[in-house]
Amino acid sequence: MKGKIGFVCLLVLMMCLPVYAMTGREVMEKTDALPEPDTAKSKILMLIHKGGKVLEKEFILQMKQFDNDEDKALIAFIRPTQIKLLTHSHKGKDDDQWLRLSSGKIKRIVSTGRDKPFVNSHFYYEDLTSVDIDDYAYKLLGEESAVGVDCYKVEGVKQVGEKVYDKVIFYVRKSDYFVVRVDFFKKGKFLKFLENYKIKEIDGILTPYKLKMETADGKGKTELVLKGLKYNIDIDSSKFRKEALR
Repeated sequence: MKGKIGFVCLLVLMMCLPVYAMTGREVMEKTDALPEPDTAKSKILMLIHKGGKVLEKEFILQMKQFDNDEDKALIAFIRPTQIKLLTHSHKGKDDDQWLRLSSGKIKRIVSTGRDKPFVNSHFYYEDLTSVDIDDYAYKLLGEESAVGVDCYKVEGVKQVGEKVYDKVIFYVRKSDYFVVRVDFFKKGKFLKFLENYKIKEIDGILTPYKLKMETADGKGKTELVLKGLKYNIDIDSSKFRKEALR
């Protein structure tokens, strides 16, 4: 009888201990493994809140996956300007970006200039580049609630290319490993944060219908509202050539 009681106590103790504790890298690998579309086309309303005023802009976003785990994205404003931003992602190095101004002039966005606001919003050019999981070193900081849900809290420090931010902190929803919030730090200070809302599953792909980038001091924010979306449609690759910006 004594041996049986001892076995039961050991079993209960084992059940109380965590069977497997994930690392920050393993959490982000699960995020990276979430389904993604081969192509996407969406219409997005941008609301820039500054000094008690709200500036409205609207653009079309097109994206396409290419070989070698690289992708290309084109942002084309339809009001109030005709600005375009073309981004070519690269695995293991900084992305390439070109900006077409309303005048028609094309300007290359260099890596050292990606800490500048995009069209006077709270998004930097850096925020519009891709995130390659292998470009960062990760550390699991624990668990914390964000946007009302339980999350894993993971710190990421970029190891490849230019660093706009000292570090970023990802809040990864425990239920499905979708990132619902990102905190950005610059020169050791909490600068701003991005939050995803109204997350829906469209064609098997988790999609936020509203995003908010807000400054840490609460004095300004930019909202992106998804007005229309199509996944896995035919998009001509020629649209993503630098020459097509002219």
